Amino acid sequence: MLNNKTIAFLGAGNMAEAMISGTVQSGKIPAEQIIVSNRSNYGRLQEMKAKYDITAITKDDLPFDEIDILILAMKPKDIDKALDSINHLVRNDTVIMSVLAGITTSHMEEQLPGGQPVIRVMPNTSSMLKESATAISAGRFTSREDMQNAEELLSSIGEVFVIEESQMDIFTGIAGSGPAYFYYLMEHIEKTGAEAGLDPKLARKIGAQTIFGAAKMMLEREESPTQLRENVTSPNGTTAAGLDALAQFGGGKAISEAVKGAEKRSKEISSSLQSKELVTS
Repeated sequence: MLNNKTIAFLGAGNMAEAMISGTVQSGKIPAEQIIVSNRSNYGRLQEMKAKYDITAITKDDLPFDEIDILILAMKPKDIDKALDSINHLVRNDTVIMSVLAGITTSHMEEQLPGGQPVIRVMPNTSSMLKESATAISAGRFTSREDMQNAEELLSSIGEVFVIEESQMDIFTGIAGSGPAYFYYLMEHIEKTGAEAGLDPKLARKIGAQTIFGAAKMMLEREESPTQLRENVTSPNGTTAAGLDALAQFGGGKAISEAVKGAEKRSKEISSSLQSKELVTS
């Protein structure tokens, strides 16, 4: 369904690059159908063009009449300025997809022409390796075909989950921000291994393979995480000692609070925008 559709990114930061990288690698969408743009950072645009063989142009040069899917990938604080700059340029059937945390479909619909199809998307940077956990939620004017096209596009960068928009903040806390929690964990594994005499690169590889293997176990086995944990924990063994230390220093609570903290921030971004709307209305 994506044959001959033009897909453009408004924003050329890390998230846009991760999605472009995974999409191009997948081979599902030809590079010539992908456009990346920003306001004026020519150096960044040339870097993206050279790396992925896509079209890279400034926002003012975007061919809005040719764009079928426009992906908003700027910083959340810039959303209103961006919407204001495009609302008189986009075709009424162009699907607007936003990867911005905390930005609701209703917020975008209010600043775009009536009936504009909008989809809220939350990928993560594992898109670069086609291993993203990506959530999508439809706006009021989004058709089934629009959602099918979005799923097809986003499946090129990983697993896609269609969820209610009310669940998007907690999804952001778990998956959108989630890779950073594991990188933080790996920082400490690498540091601790190095302090014990391991080469840091070797410690990193050991830790990463361990996390990868555990993730595969959870994806491919029917046991719950609790059961899998119990399966490898012998009374008074090394794993039990490690888990005792995690409990003693609040490891479980820290993980829960990390997810809740990201969820809270996503809600705060949304609330902040709603407050601005009330002030200006």
